[in-house]
Amino acid sequence: MASNFFNLYTHDFARVAVAAPVCRIADPAYNAEQTIALAEQAAAQGAALVAFPELGLAAYTCDDLFHQRALLDGVLDGLAAILDASTEWKMAVVVGAPLRVEHQLYNCAVVIANGQIQGVVPKSYLPNYGEFYEARQFSSGDYAVATEIDLLGERVQFGSGLLFEVADLPLLKFHVEICEDVWVPVPPSSFAALAGATVLVNLSASNALVGKANYRNQLVGQQAARCIAAYLYTSAGGGESSTDMAWDGQGVIFENGELLAEAKRFVDEPSLTFADIDLERLSRERMRMNTFAQSVQRHAAEVGKFRTVFFPLELERDQPLALKRCIERFPYVPADARRRDERCNEVYHIQVQALAQRLTTSGLKKVVIGISGGLDSTHALLVCARVMDKLKLPRTNILAYTMPGFATSERTLKQAHALMKLVGCTAQEIDIRPSCIQMLKDLNHPYSEGKEQYDITFENVQAGERTNHLFRLANHHGGLVIGTGDLSELALGWCTYGVGDHMSHYNVNASVPKTLISHLVRWVAESGVIGRNDAQVLLDILGTEISPELVPGTADGQPEQRTESTIGPYELQDFNLYYVLRFGFNPSKVAFLSHTAWKDKEQGRWPDGDHVTRNQYDLAAIAKNLGIFLDRFFRTSQFKRSCVPNAPKVGSGGSLSPRGDWRAPSDAQSVVWMEELRAIPVHV
Repeated sequence: MASNFFNLYTHDFARVAVAAPVCRIADPAYNAEQTIALAEQAAAQGAALVAFPELGLAAYTCDDLFHQRALLDGVLDGLAAILDASTEWKMAVVVGAPLRVEHQLYNCAVVIANGQIQGVVPKSYLPNYGEFYEARQFSSGDYAVATEIDLLGERVQFGSGLLFEVADLPLLKFHVEICEDVWVPVPPSSFAALAGATVLVNLSASNALVGKANYRNQLVGQQAARCIAAYLYTSAGGGESSTDMAWDGQGVIFENGELLAEAKRFVDEPSLTFADIDLERLSRERMRMNTFAQSVQRHAAEVGKFRTVFFPLELERDQPLALKRCIERFPYVPADARRRDERCNEVYHIQVQALAQRLTTSGLKKVVIGISGGLDSTHALLVCARVMDKLKLPRTNILAYTMPGFATSERTLKQAHALMKLVGCTAQEIDIRPSCIQMLKDLNHPYSEGKEQYDITFENVQAGERTNHLFRLANHHGGLVIGTGDLSELALGWCTYGVGDHMSHYNVNASVPKTLISHLVRWVAESGVIGRNDAQVLLDILGTEISPELVPGTADGQPEQRTESTIGPYELQDFNLYYVLRFGFNPSKVAFLSHTAWKDKEQGRWPDGDHVTRNQYDLAAIAKNLGIFLDRFFRTSQFKRSCVPNAPKVGSGGSLSPRGDWRAPSDAQSVVWMEELRAIPVHV
């Protein structure tokens, strides 16, 4: 089957939905009509799976009417109508129905696809407390003897241990449980996830009570997180009996603990709630977290009881189907202001705690740091200031040096001095040009003879001279050299190896990406955590174009070197880093996600309050910069990462320390990634 790059199913996403119909009690024909109408809407939206509430074909609140043959026969007629309609849907539908099996009545979920019943799952746990009396009408599926039943002229699989796998989207393997099943200490879905289910479905009829909706969200969210799965929860709503209860039609879709979509409660009209689930992300999380596999082995007996039903859906892949899921442009930086402040606060204090611990255990009371007037060294200095406060040491124990070279601009030099004054550290300036000229003479470099040859040697002589000074100053004053390079630079190899900005005694920024550092600096400026309100210098630094300032600039004062002109925009490269490092996605999928995030001006906002990013990248720009990232990350830069200084890991987005998240050979090739990159239709 042909695949379209712009189709979400090509990239192992699955569109799913939870339905909240308005039912009529004991009117299966009407309820079937409502089910069909909502299912047709879901199919038209490209859904692969839609779930309806518990006992929805009859209505949950039928009570002893469930033992009336007329009602049960009517339910079968309703199922037959849904079966007939399903021949037109490329989608699986899960509906709730009371069914008779071997002289017993079961509360069941019926899985329908392609005009056939693919399987029937009976409810395991029957609540018989409070307002619930299910054991009065139903039998538990755990004690059912039958594994196959005759239903509407078909021989179908029956039992609580069924998994349903879509043949043309194998990562979509789902399990169904019913209401109370998820409220018990060990839900059936726990073992189903260990048996391979990536999507867990719950048909529920949980009534509305004060505070109950929030509790259900927590319950479902935690189950999705523990099982590293998606969880679809749908509940009965309008039309159910109000004799003793009220109903809110709560529906939620979680993915690995993250809420993707939530239905409005207490609505009077039928509704559908959609979400696009990243099945590959779930699969890779399970693969990465080896304790998941250990759990499979520990519970092998329970896992072995599951049976898998396979069926195709013939999903449409040859036409575009845009991802409706919101993909944040800045995965390391929450778009929500409150969450962003929480993130910055936590990252900052992780860095502070780590450096404070290193100073305490080393017995040192001073730190040595180079200040460029740029972003990374600014944030590192702010961390050092808070560490001194925490350890009750004077900030003058921070020995800060700005070291102008051949290309240092007046702006950054001025900012460096203003920053050091703001912090209240011991501030000094060392002109490294004389020592650099001496080294260039020793090397017989053309620049020492007056020739304007600004090659890599010319650049690295300056970077190395700065670092050499810092280490010798640390020896002289009994201090610790603080590294300032960030995660983005390590990923792209944008640092001078060895005696250069690659090396330090301890690096507080090594697992913080560039896009997050800018927000950390802004957060410090706005929160006043360093104890001063004069934050203009921090805002000036945020507005300074990123440059290593190692090559002399132009006559009009503009920097000759623009970092992002060489290695690509950090906002794109941090996006690439997150999805390559954290999830190992193929380049084509990373590009698809990036295209989704950047194609719409309103889709993603640079998280600066009212500021909206003006940048927009088309697919060609995304592919070009992704190619830069892939080659630098996999082929040219690993040798630098194989011997980095100690540094604290700050987030689940990963670090590049060989002692932490990333171990890789220094002589690897990037061929397979660059070949897969060609799958991106950049000319479309």
